[in-house]
Amino acid sequence: MLDNMPRGTIVIEDLEVGMTRTLTKVVTDRDIELFAEVSTDRNPVHLDDDYAQDTIFEGRIAHGMLTAGLISAVIGEQLPGHGTVYLGQSLKFMAPVRPGDLVTAEVEVLEIDYSKRRVKLATHCRVGDTVVVKGEANVLAPSGKFD
Repeated sequence: MLDNMPRGTIVIEDLEVGMTRTLTKVVTDRDIELFAEVSTDRNPVHLDDDYAQDTIFEGRIAHGMLTAGLISAVIGEQLPGHGTVYLGQSLKFMAPVRPGDLVTAEVEVLEIDYSKRRVKLATHCRVGDTVVVKGEANVLAPSGKFD
C-alpha cells in the first residue's frame, strides 16, 4: 500500500468540511485471489484469463467490492479513522479495475452534524484520470469527549 496520509483518528471536534484523505494501492493478482477466497465470489471474469477475454471487459478485472474496500480503508484508518462506525455507503461502478492498476481512493468531508456525530463523505476511486467507483458514505465519527 502506498498510503500518503497518516493513520489514526480525527475526532469529530476536529473535522472540517472539505477535508480529504487518500490511499493509493496497486491491485495485484494475489489481492484478487484472496478476495475471491474470502468473499467466495469466484466469478471467472476475475480469475480465468481465457474466460475473461471473451467478455465485454476483454480481460480479467478486479472485484468491484475489492476496489470499494479501499474506500473503507481510508475511512477506517484516516478520515475520520480509528473508531469510526460505517452507517451506509452508496456505490456506482464506472469502469473496470484490472490486475496491475494503481488505484487511488479518496474521501472528502461533505457535511458534519456535530450534535449527532454524523458525517457525510464523498467517496471515489480513480485509476489515472478515470473514476472507477464513486459514491457517498455516512459514518458515526469518534469523539474526543466520549471515546
